[in-house]
Amino acid sequence: MHATAAGDRLRETRGSAFGLGLIESAVRPKTINHEESYTTMNKTKSGSKEKRAGGSASQQIDARIETINDWRGDMLARIRALIKQADPDMVEEVKWRKPSNPAGVPVWSHAGMICTGETYKNVVKLTFATGAALPDPSGLFNSSLEGNTRRAIDIHEGDTIDEEALTVIIRAAVSRNTSAAESGRRRRAQSAARSQKRAKTA
Repeated sequence: MHATAAGDRLRETRGSAFGLGLIESAVRPKTINHEESYTTMNKTKSGSKEKRAGGSASQQIDARIETINDWRGDMLARIRALIKQADPDMVEEVKWRKPSNPAGVPVWSHAGMICTGETYKNVVKLTFATGAALPDPSGLFNSSLEGNTRRAIDIHEGDTIDEEALTVIIRAAVSRNTSAAESGRRRRAQSAARSQKRAKTA
């Protein structure tokens, strides 16, 4: 009799513990990898934008060039090829879509924006985001000269590109961006190390 009662109590205890375990599993908050979630969300958004815009940025720039059936399309294609030759790691993007320009503006980036390529009625404009800080020994910059940041090259029909000089400017812009990005990483690492040191001594 006593053995049976003890066994019943043991079974009840095990059942209760098992039940509590199930409840805890059900209510225990799930650990979320925020970095993974953020990356997935960005990829989804990027994919959605590309789908709505009609393909990847490179495909959109291809389509943009094909629709310009004159010297401007040929010039933009040549400039694009020179940019990619100067830096094979260059990233192509399309930005600033609006009703008056639904195709947007081709953008080339590496550790930040390098330059944009725009086509107007009588000119192809290549604008460097940090052009004012870049060396230009051949004097290619001929537009947006009054500002403290940007510089542009306006190319008209019949103009010849100094490909070597343009390559120098592109590579200088990439070097400037990557150096700035590396300096930023070092500053953040040093700041994190100081914070950890203060936390240990507190």
